[in-house]
Amino acid sequence: MTRTLIYNGRLADMGPTEMADAWVLIEGDRIAATGRGALPEAAADTVRTDARGGLILPGMIDTHVHFREPGLTHKATIASESRAAVLGGVTSYLEMPNTRPATTSLEAIEAKKAIAARDSAANYGFFLGAAEGNAGEIARMDPREVPGVKLFIGSSTGNMAVNSQEELDAVFRSARVPVMVHAEDDAVIARNASEAKAKYGEDVPVEAHPAIRSEEACLAATRRAMALAREHGTRLHVAHVSTAAELELTAGAENVTLEVTPLHLTFCDEDYGRSGSRIKVNPAVKTAADRAALQEALLAGRIATIGSDHAPHLPGEKEGGALKAASGAPSVQFALPLLLDMLPAETVVRHYAELPARLFDIKDRGSLRAGNYADVVIVDECPRTLRDADSASPCGWTPFSGMTLRHRVREVWVNGTHTVAEGALTGLTAGRALRFDRPAAQTNN
Repeated sequence: MTRTLIYNGRLADMGPTEMADAWVLIEGDRIAATGRGALPEAAADTVRTDARGGLILPGMIDTHVHFREPGLTHKATIASESRAAVLGGVTSYLEMPNTRPATTSLEAIEAKKAIAARDSAANYGFFLGAAEGNAGEIARMDPREVPGVKLFIGSSTGNMAVNSQEELDAVFRSARVPVMVHAEDDAVIARNASEAKAKYGEDVPVEAHPAIRSEEACLAATRRAMALAREHGTRLHVAHVSTAAELELTAGAENVTLEVTPLHLTFCDEDYGRSGSRIKVNPAVKTAADRAALQEALLAGRIATIGSDHAPHLPGEKEGGALKAASGAPSVQFALPLLLDMLPAETVVRHYAELPARLFDIKDRGSLRAGNYADVVIVDECPRTLRDADSASPCGWTPFSGMTLRHRVREVWVNGTHTVAEGALTGLTAGRALRFDRPAAQTNN
């Protein structure tokens, strides 16, 4: 059995403060113990790693990524993006269904799992996509194998929107797992797009994107999703909230949780002039006041999870304005260092590791508790200015290019395997299928 002792670090794991002079003992693929001060007795063959005063964190769990395989592998693959993930301290991910073909059947999920079992450097799970007529697939899924259902109320990349009331009822009635919703109303977006064309012609500038995919569009769809969840007793997780108004709408709602992305925490509409279509995502980055409200809500615990919404496109696909440039940006590699620059470490751990594991019932991950799988990250302070060339994704760019970050991911273990050393891939991989700690059959909560 391989043993690793990580010592001389600052432990940041769910508690209110960091623990200095801390250590973590790994035995095989599990965490054996954690502590501070005097080191535990360890076998002579134990590998010792000096954290050099850096933060020792649990591996992050990114519950919202688009790795593009199958069908869109000219942009990215499970192999390439899982390596970008571990370079960024993300040791587990849940991947979205809008690939080609879309992941709207259990057979499609099994096909993705087979690819990941062969290629993934990080632990993996795959959402089942809701689609017209597939409520039967949702009903027959094993809740221990699938993290949740992804529902698009409103079209985005991949055009998987479900809009009919009958089909939406069937999705919420059938789901025995959380339903993660992309909430934007197509009718509102279409009206706004028509008005933008009347104003600008066919070449609508990217600065108009938040006016097209507006606050009203988000609120209309979120309101509809909340009504469905309430009627059917389904757990609802609203993806990538972008407005203060959504926070107000969902405040105090039972069985409704929220996700925010690093992009919506970082950028606002004032940045379109400088960053252009690089920050064009759905839903749109909105006002500085919205950004501030999201930051405050996260610190106050009103937002449950941080998800990167990692969505790589080739540079040529990002050309054009509000109606032509592809929406989405790669972000999983730099999300953790970025978040640690803006938030306390314990806040990042809670919302990017602990609560994602809790919300999606991920078994034995999300914290450095003894007995959990040994997904461990060391982060130190090493200021650097990001460049597109730093991106490990084949798309070759990052929306954070030009930003100077204080933190960097130095070491990563996935299931006890040393996957990243001194900021570089070791060539060792140990990604596994995530398991979800649920009964085989359960009623809606």
